[in-house]
This record gives sequence, C-alpha cells and structure tokens, in this order.
Amino acid sequence: MSKRLSKSDLIPIGEMARRTGLSVSAIRFYEDRGLIEPVRTSGNQRRFLRSDIRRVSFILIAQQLGLTLGEIDAEMRKLPQGRTPTARDWEVISRSIRALLDRKIAQMTAMRDKLDGCIGCGCLSLKRCAIYNADDKMAQLGAGPRLVLDPPA
Repeated sequence: MSKRLSKSDLIPIGEMARRTGLSVSAIRFYEDRGLIEPVRTSGNQRRFLRSDIRRVSFILIAQQLGLTLGEIDAEMRKLPQGRTPTARDWEVISRSIRALLDRKIAQMTAMRDKLDGCIGCGCLSLKRCAIYNADDKMAQLGAGPRLVLDPPA
C-alpha cells in the first residue's frame, strides 16, 4: 500500500457484509477469486478498505448485467490496488463494459429473434424449419445449438 492506513480506513468483514448485503461467505468467495483483497491485521483478521464496498457493489451490478466472474475479474484488474479508484478509473471500465454489453445485447437479440421464428412458426417440423441442420453441417462448428448461440456472420 502506498500510504499508511488508519483504523478508520478499514472495515471488518462483518461490516463489509452488512454494507453490501452479502453474506460473509460470499465476500470470502470473491476474495478467493481475487476480485477483492483484504488487508490482514497483526492477528490475521480480514479488514477491507472502505472503497472495497464500491468494488463489491460493482461486482453485484456486473453480475446482474450478465457478466461472468471471469469478465468481472478482467475489468477489476484495471482498477488500482491499495487506493480508492477515481472517476477516471471507473470511466475506463464503463467504456469497456459498454462494448461488452453491446455485444451481449446483439447476441441476445439474435437469439430471441431466432427463437421467435423457430418456436413461433408452429410448423413443428424439422424438415421445413429454417434452422434445420441438414446433413449435420453444424457439427463442424462445435457442440450445442450453434445457430442460436453463435450465428454465422
């Protein structure tokens, strides 16, 4: 850490749980994943920076937006360790997430439209369905519903 911390800069894990609405075990899970990093006291107790409340809030919001923990981790690594992120730090992440969300929205819109067409057409016939996979050509692209999840460009 770049500066000496006072007791008022740090909060115990129970206070972090109360302030974020998470269980202590959920906070430990995020710690185990490297998303947040506590300071250890001389008695080896966890203490978090007050700014970690914002980091945990970001994690919760990002999960609600559909980001994976891996995607969240990649974004969190852009934040400085040991100091409260600035507005500029958060702007960098905001722009990055906006691009990620735009891609997810496009993918979900395409998936919704394909499902509407397939489920909504009423034909219930693989011989007539526009998504029918003649000669199992889609197997070359991998397992699962490739036309819906990863439509060809």
